[in-house]
Amino acid sequence: QVQLVESGGGQVQSGGSLTLSCVASGLPLDRYAIGWFRQAPGKEREGVAWIGTADGSRSSADSVKGRFTISSDSAKNTVYLQMNNLKREDTDTYYCAAIKGAYNRGLCFYYYPMDAWGKGTPVTVST
Repeated sequence: QVQLVESGGGQVQSGGSLTLSCVASGLPLDRYAIGWFRQAPGKEREGVAWIGTADGSRSSADSVKGRFTISSDSAKNTVYLQMNNLKREDTDTYYCAAIKGAYNRGLCFYYYPMDAWGKGTPVTVST
């Protein structure tokens, strides 16, 4: 059974940092691409970053470029989202999702139907 579990969310002041983790079970990380999305109540879901762990391809949305970094640790079957210089508008619930095929999908990644989703971890940035 495929399962994704996020952790690391919390409350932080503007300008602060958080690192989110997504632990995958039931799937070999090197055969999947993993993405981070975020969504707040009443807002559309937004793709944040993704990584194709087999070839190391990765990308991040313009809204977080230069501030957020996605990485993976295959030994731990975990994908991380390092978030620096957080802004109030980064306040959302963050979800990780997996799609089979750890290859480069470019910006179209966020529009593919995902094979699995985590339950999310909330991030609150205060001024």
